[in-house]
Amino acid sequence: MLLYNVTIGIDKEIENEWLHYMKEKHIPAVLRTGMFVSNKMYKVLHDQEDGTVSYSVQYFAKTIDHLNQYLEIFAPVLIEDHKKKFANRHVTFMTLLEEID
Repeated sequence: MLLYNVTIGIDKEIENEWLHYMKEKHIPAVLRTGMFVSNKMYKVLHDQEDGTVSYSVQYFAKTIDHLNQYLEIFAPVLIEDHKKKFANRHVTFMTLLEEID
């Protein structure tokens, strides 16, 4: 199993709007691609004095082929939509992890 982790730092003033967007639009759209079997979302607990709050959005894929298909075919449109909606109000980085038995 592979974990595609997306960590997003979002301006605190728009946190609720962003959470609604992620839960109602973005995450369902990612899952509808069929490339992931499940997802989880966590709030990162850290000092938030910089005016941002961070979240870890995790998507679980069975194979690297599924992940690569997602990144090549589906991700560009979904990422662009997120960028437009929250321009200059977020920072994002991605990490790929492989489960070790």
